[in-house]
Amino acid sequence: MRGTQGISIANSGGAGKNTSVFIRGTNSDHVLVLIDGIRAGSATSGGAAYGNIPIEQIERIEIVRGPRSSLYGSEAIGGVIQIFTRKGDKEGVTPNFSYGGGSYGTFNGSAGLSGRSKRGWFNMNISGKKTKGFNACSGKPFPNGAGCYTSEPDRDGYRNIAGSFRAGYLFKNGLDVETNFMRSSGKVNYDGTSLNKSELVQQVFGGKASYSPFTFWKVTLAGGRSRENSRSYLGQEKDFKSRFDSRRDTISLQNDFTLNKAHLFTVGADYKNDTVSSSEDFTVTSRNNWGAFAQHQATVFKQDLELSIRYDENEQFGGNVTGGAGWGYTVTEWLRFTANFGTAFKAPNFNELYYPVGWGGMWGGNANLRPEESVSYEFGTSGRIKRTNWTFSVYETQIDNLIGYDPPGLLSNIDKVRIRGFEGMISTRIKKYQINTNLTLLDPQDRSSGINRGNTLARRAKQSFRFDVNRKFDKFKLFGLSFNKSMIGTQLLVVGQRYDDLANTRKLDGYVKLDIRGEYNLNQSWRVQGRIENISNERYETSSFYNQPGRNFFITLRYQPS
Repeated sequence: MRGTQGISIANSGGAGKNTSVFIRGTNSDHVLVLIDGIRAGSATSGGAAYGNIPIEQIERIEIVRGPRSSLYGSEAIGGVIQIFTRKGDKEGVTPNFSYGGGSYGTFNGSAGLSGRSKRGWFNMNISGKKTKGFNACSGKPFPNGAGCYTSEPDRDGYRNIAGSFRAGYLFKNGLDVETNFMRSSGKVNYDGTSLNKSELVQQVFGGKASYSPFTFWKVTLAGGRSRENSRSYLGQEKDFKSRFDSRRDTISLQNDFTLNKAHLFTVGADYKNDTVSSSEDFTVTSRNNWGAFAQHQATVFKQDLELSIRYDENEQFGGNVTGGAGWGYTVTEWLRFTANFGTAFKAPNFNELYYPVGWGGMWGGNANLRPEESVSYEFGTSGRIKRTNWTFSVYETQIDNLIGYDPPGLLSNIDKVRIRGFEGMISTRIKKYQINTNLTLLDPQDRSSGINRGNTLARRAKQSFRFDVNRKFDKFKLFGLSFNKSMIGTQLLVVGQRYDDLANTRKLDGYVKLDIRGEYNLNQSWRVQGRIENISNERYETSSFYNQPGRNFFITLRYQPS
């Protein structure tokens, strides 16, 4: 996702470390993360543990930018990230295998089995990763502390083992059922004075069933549970310090009515329950939310129209109404205009509300917090000319009651935010070269009445640019060797400066990063893949004092029958 238009990423020191994803300048917990349709993430922190999600289990990632609370409820202010695990797509039973390694003492591997028949399919996979890592943080100890508030010039490694299972079956009467399961267990070392080792387990289990009692009516029942259990320690003897366990249970019923070819009407309801258990003393440990939603999609005279509305009844915060409207007009085959409007909200998470007051009363939860609310506008155009596709959009998001830290006190609703942005993407093919490029310009501005008015929100880069070139070869020669059905590609990532604090006193310099990747097909089933990242050995930070990888390389042998 790094370098994708509209997305900014902050990482605290390499593989497995805390990672924040910002979409269109909103907060990292303003992004709803789904794994196979099931809400993921922690009910305590409100964010997803991206660093612990196993890449080898993923088939694809879909990203929706902009508010989607009118369909999903709380959290979808900036957008939605949906992660799909692997799915059986070939007839018969086929195995797959990969093994590789590279810099920082990294080794990873995976093995799986998938199959498909006329009506059923399945996929099961297991993967593992181990890296010695590098020094995560170049912090400064007390009394002039900064970053991780300690100096621990060691290697901070990471280990992970994960498995997933996904299967489905289509009955003769039209009933389509599917189930999914994913579990990932990681152990990570980092630098810190109070904590420096963590164990994290993520687990997602769910299922859905779809049935059409009539040709115009489709009913979908879906539900699942996601868990995130963490244990934190200090020192070589693993002195236990804290425990956070969170559970999210969801169930939804959706009805799609195809009125005719030009009109689709959707109505449904859902339920969510968040539960936490911790070594910390939370005054409230459970909260539920009921929601009802409706959406109408229509096509009239080359114009696509979409209207949506949703009502949420939160156990703590009461009722909340959100809505959205979208318009699209196809002028010609090569030109299209769009406009979107949406409102969204996010209920405070358990840490923000109930985390016990600490640090001498300088930090802690606030049970009087109100939900954050937003209004967004977007205008865009897209088209295609011969082999070139392009998309451009401008947008503005205004957020009220943004939850922030107002020293020397507790968390509070103190901020108003105005975010303006531009996103552009051009994709073309020139002879045998596939070229993709995108540009993001962002102005995430604090509009509160305090001393930080006009400042840039923390850890958001105002500019980012990505340029990809890929070339496939049926046959070519290099150093006298002949290669068949190969690929080589490069990626250039340019990220502008950002600030690490709301006061804009800690500046993070921009950086330029160049990667090269390649693939060689040994035969129809075996491939060798390799990549060299950060070729210029650029030194940069996405969070103050936390290091990022220097020049590194990886190579993987992969078996996947065609």
